[in-house]
Amino acid sequence: MQCIDLYDTLRFERADTTELISNLNISPENDLVYKTASLLKQYASYRGGAKLTLQKAIPVSAGLGGGSSDAAYTLLGLNELWGLGLKREELCTIGLEIGSDIPFFLHSSPALVEGRGEQITHMNLDASSMVLLLVKPPVAVSTAWAYSLFDKIRHTELTKKLIDIKLFCRAFVKKDFLSLRTLLKNDFENVVFKEYPDIEKIKKRMLENGALVSSMTGSGPTVFGVFSSKKAARSVANTIGDDHWITVTETMV
Repeated sequence: MQCIDLYDTLRFERADTTELISNLNISPENDLVYKTASLLKQYASYRGGAKLTLQKAIPVSAGLGGGSSDAAYTLLGLNELWGLGLKREELCTIGLEIGSDIPFFLHSSPALVEGRGEQITHMNLDASSMVLLLVKPPVAVSTAWAYSLFDKIRHTELTKKLIDIKLFCRAFVKKDFLSLRTLLKNDFENVVFKEYPDIEKIKKRMLENGALVSSMTGSGPTVFGVFSSKKAARSVANTIGDDHWITVTETMV
C-alpha cells in the first residue's frame, strides 16, 4: 500500500458537541469521519466535542481508501485537538474497529500490509515518485457483492499460482516494471470484469498506450496506470470519456 498526492481536507475546531459539515450529500451518522469521532470520544471518555469540516476530493466508493484515510486523520486530529495523548498503537487499535486500512494511513509510509491490516512492514523506496493515471468509470461496485462472489469462486477460477510477496516487494522497490507486469495481480478483477466489462477496457487501454503497469484498485471500480511522465499519462487521459472521473497524480515517498 502506498499514499498518493490525492487528498480530502479536514478541519478541526473545538466545540461542545460533535458536528460534521461536509460537501457530501449523506447524513453525518453514515460518514466515517463522524463515526470515528464518536468512537474515539467514547474510548477516551471525552466530554467535549468538535466541529469537523470535511471537503471531499477523493471519489466515494472508488477503491482508493478515501474514507479510511479520512478516518485515520480524524483520529490523529482529534487526539491532538482534545489533548488525549494516545499513542499511535492505541489509535491503530481503535481504527481497526472501523476499517482494516486505517492503521496503514496512521503510518502512511509505503508498506506491506497483512493480517486484518494490523501487520505493517515498512518498505524503503528511493526518493523518486511514480506518475499515476487514475480513472473511475460512472459505475458503482458494491464491495459486499464483490467479496461475496469472490468467496464463491475463489477455489475454482482465481489465481492458481500464488504470488511470492517477497519477490513482488523486491521488484516494487527496484521499480522493475517488467517483473511487476507479471507479479501485479488483483483477484477481484476476475469477479468485477465479468459484470463490468468497461472497467477491463480501461485497463487494456492504459496498457496498450504506454502504461508500465495497470490494475484495478481494491474491489474497484477505479483503475490506475503507472506512466513514465505526466505528459504520457495526460495523453491517455484525453482519450477517455468525459463521463469518467480522471486525474493524474503521483506517489508520495
